[in-house]
Amino acid sequence: MLSASVPFQSVLFDVVADAEPGLLPRMLVPFARRDLALDQVKARRSGGAMLVTLGMEAMPSEMVHRVEGNLRQIVGVRRVEVVLRGAVRALAA
Repeated sequence: MLSASVPFQSVLFDVVADAEPGLLPRMLVPFARRDLALDQVKARRSGGAMLVTLGMEAMPSEMVHRVEGNLRQIVGVRRVEVVLRGAVRALAA
């Protein structure tokens, strides 16, 4: 669980979804809606599924569970796994 004292979190969202047109733009909406810029986007097709990784080096901690919930609500998403890679206490200026 994230501590309220940790303002930023390094996080990866690993998503498995049905391979269908329009999927990738729908996955970017939860980030864009919150004015978050992704550091990493990787996607590949495996049969009828898309394997997508969306990552941020310093995501506001309070946004992690909100974005996860939004990703889970996307039509065609089968699974969302959140990988917390470490806390970031301060951002370099």
